[in-house]
Amino acid sequence: MNLFLTLGLMFALGILGGVLLEKIKVPKIVWYLVLGLLLGPSVLNLADPGLLEVSSILRQIALVIILTRSGLSLDFAVLRKIGRPAILLCFLPACLEMAGIALFAPMILPISFPEALLLGSVLAAVSPAIVVPRMIAWQKDGYGEEHRFPAAIMAGASCDDVFVIVLFYAFKGFVATGIAPDVFDILQVPLGIVLGIAVGIGLGFLFSFLLKKTHFPNPVNIALLLGASFLLVGLEALLKPYVSFSSLLAILSSSIVLSTRRKEEAVKIEEGYKGLWTGFELLLFALVGMACDAGRLFSQEGALLVGVLFIGLSFRSFGVFLCFLGTPFTKKERLLAILCYLPKATVQASIGGIALAEGLPVGGLILTAAVVSILLSAPMGAWSMDLSYRHLLSLPSSREDKAPR
Repeated sequence: MNLFLTLGLMFALGILGGVLLEKIKVPKIVWYLVLGLLLGPSVLNLADPGLLEVSSILRQIALVIILTRSGLSLDFAVLRKIGRPAILLCFLPACLEMAGIALFAPMILPISFPEALLLGSVLAAVSPAIVVPRMIAWQKDGYGEEHRFPAAIMAGASCDDVFVIVLFYAFKGFVATGIAPDVFDILQVPLGIVLGIAVGIGLGFLFSFLLKKTHFPNPVNIALLLGASFLLVGLEALLKPYVSFSSLLAILSSSIVLSTRRKEEAVKIEEGYKGLWTGFELLLFALVGMACDAGRLFSQEGALLVGVLFIGLSFRSFGVFLCFLGTPFTKKERLLAILCYLPKATVQASIGGIALAEGLPVGGLILTAAVVSILLSAPMGAWSMDLSYRHLLSLPSSREDKAPR
């Protein structure tokens, strides 16, 4: 089957199946992933090989869209009002999940400690694709507004992804070289973070100034921001031999500055990116499914990875619990926060196949782990949130009588 027939079949079946699954409250991305598995070489072998050859480029574009949307959606004024729990949610649960996987995975799987860290960095991200739309809907209906619960989870989930992605690229470099990092290598990580944030802030101010002076139509603004993001990715590759620079953090920080300084335009641009994401989401998850070996999912390795996944989720849940210690959040809200931090999808699909594409020996296992985590945790997290939030979150008295039972 040629490339365009593959794409046509993928989009037709993907959209139809996604709509049907969402009617029974299953995230559509689960179907996209299964569809990719079915079309891929390990099952029906109907996909054009050329599609897999460009998958790394498509994954990079998807990452750019994800991070830009996260930055444009963040409201730092709300984040400051919520305070410590919102800030801790950005990194503490992910750190504990990575630590748990790095500690136990080498005991369960035939991998080294550095490879376990890399595996942990792939698994240790919550899915904004599943969490953020629910937080927006709860916020709109007034659920949990007394303590700004939806805003705290939304901000934490967005920053959590960026934190994990930065660590993934750092760990990948260590695993690829097979050399233990020295002091210089370790210092490159904070240097890349600082330089990326600084460049991103500068670009954000520049773009804010352009929006104020030019008044371009929204599609032009979207194209300009997307083009600037691609330039940042290219700049990182150009500077790689000389200095560490995180283009992903630069993209995120420029979007945050833009959202802070030009809120009205940022909202419109984010809506445009949301439209872009609709197509790339289907492509991204289907390509991950195509690249995965279905046989490995149902092997002993797949079963062991389920165990590793739940070990990581246990550590993550404890991390979420720690974030809310000494805060006014109720016990019910803390329980719901743990459920909100269960689903994995977007980041796992974006970076799960990179290690395999770059020829790392552990790449196949990591891709299988990413698929297992999406198939199990995405519906589990979505269902648990949808079934429990009305019972666990408070509603303003003015809206209690109107709330659905």
